[in-house]
This record gives sequence, C-alpha cells and structure tokens, in this order.
Amino acid sequence: MRRTLKYRILRVALGPGSQVLRWQLRHGLAPSAFALLETIGRRTGKPRPVCVGNGLDGDTFWVIAAHGDQADWVRNIQHDRRVRVLVNRRWRTGWAVILPDDDTAARSRQLPVQWDAAIGRAIATTPLTIRIDLVPVA
Repeated sequence: MRRTLKYRILRVALGPGSQVLRWQLRHGLAPSAFALLETIGRRTGKPRPVCVGNGLDGDTFWVIAAHGDQADWVRNIQHDRRVRVLVNRRWRTGWAVILPDDDTAARSRQLPVQWDAAIGRAIATTPLTIRIDLVPVA
C-alpha cells in the first residue's frame, strides 16, 4: 500500500502528465521550457492535456514523442489532427502532422530546450516527430 501511495504522489508531482506542472502551465508559473499540448480524445472527444517540451519556432511547434505511436496523445492526433498548445502563457490552435520519416535525433538537437531534448533522446524507444502548424498570431 505504501509503495502504491508513494508511486502515485511521485507520478502526480513529476510524471509526464504531471498534474502539478499542468496547473503551473495554466497559471503562468511553469518554467518556459515546458508547454501544454491538448489533443482531442479519440474515444471520448474530450480535451486531453499532456506536458511537453517547448518546441515553439515561429508559427510551428515541434515535439518528439519518445515512445512514438504508443503514446495516447499521438494516437489521439492520428484520429483528429486538431490541437491546442499553451506556450508562453498563450493558447494557440493548430493542426498536427506526424512525420514518420523525420530524423528525430537531428530534429531534437534543433529544439529550443536542449536539456529536455537530451533526456528525450536518452529514454526514447521509438521516437516520432510531430510538427504542429499553428494559426499565425494576429
């Protein structure tokens, strides 16, 4: 029982879907190295947020899915390309494009936040590049 409780606390505080980090991002308190990617659930149709590294480059947002299409959020994108990204305290809408032939190692070295990209390269099993074409800011 203790191990389960300890695991749950750590997962909430530090996990990839971290509730703490999501709250910080929504309230403008998270480090700028992170962003919140919101997909649409393929079964529920409800918004599904996930914390990702900040891959903003103009009107394009890049993200590497460390575990490829094993990640639920990637499966959601395969079902519905519409996404929102909360980056730099602003929501932006866009359309995700999965790039299966992209060189993920080279792409991750181009991302703005290198420590996050380096960790991603270290833990990745089947990395997959996702490009998000954002609606230009007026």
